[in-house]
Amino acid sequence: MGFDEAIKNMTKVLLKEALCTKLPEDVESALKKALEKEESEVAKSQLEAILKNIKLARETEKPMCQDTGIHIFFVRIGSEMKIDLGTIEGAIKKGVTEATAEIPLRPNAVHPLTRKNPGTNIGENMPYIYYEVLPEKDYVEITVFPKGAGSENMTTFQMLVPAQGKKGIKKFIIEWIAEKAKNACPPGVVGIGIGGTSDVAMKIAKEALLRPIGSRNSDLEISALEDEMLKAINSLGVGPMGLGGKTTMLDMHIEYAYTHTACLPVAINLQCWAGRQATGRIYQDGKVEFIRR
Repeated sequence: MGFDEAIKNMTKVLLKEALCTKLPEDVESALKKALEKEESEVAKSQLEAILKNIKLARETEKPMCQDTGIHIFFVRIGSEMKIDLGTIEGAIKKGVTEATAEIPLRPNAVHPLTRKNPGTNIGENMPYIYYEVLPEKDYVEITVFPKGAGSENMTTFQMLVPAQGKKGIKKFIIEWIAEKAKNACPPGVVGIGIGGTSDVAMKIAKEALLRPIGSRNSDLEISALEDEMLKAINSLGVGPMGLGGKTTMLDMHIEYAYTHTACLPVAINLQCWAGRQATGRIYQDGKVEFIRR
């Protein structure tokens, strides 16, 4: 089997795993912990329904949400791999096309103006693929990150001024979450990108959502902000599905980049309770493994 066929097949497996059969263990565990500490009967009923839905999706191998998202891929290519980007992109698109028909997935990808729908989840710049090179590695790592519209529509960005500093960042985040979290099918995860340029901040905010729940940024200043903001967000009382309760978000992840002296870009990207993602690796010798990135 060539690399193109292996990547196509892995794409299909990853999509089925992410959307149907396997919510990451850290996400499901966090939802169970939220249920254990919840006091509101309404919030409990919502969390119980979510957990039942996850169980049924796993047992029936059907998508756990009718919105199977648009498909974002993060591809990390080992510098020792003998493979070209064209092979990877073509194989991923074939995998998405076949998965759309076979799983099946809702055909969500449309032209932004005409709204024309090809029915395949394939179109200009979609699926979108982010590439990264890994020095001295001999594998291709593929992460599929299906993003539903409910949470993606709650994305926002502001170019703050440096004088606003940490206080301005916190105000922006809290005010946005207080207003919009209820529309993002909570409890989920908040991804924040701070610094870089506008496009960099948006990218790293989405990448922040890939981190396991409970993980913290290695920068102590950033990790302290993650803890502080998670506590503040959950004190809002928005709760599961916006109906009130103790857990509005399961976690808060922040990524940062150095930025211009005159800039302070901040991006917010929300993820719903269905924190769907899956990652696999294909090695130069053909070995395949699946991991939690």
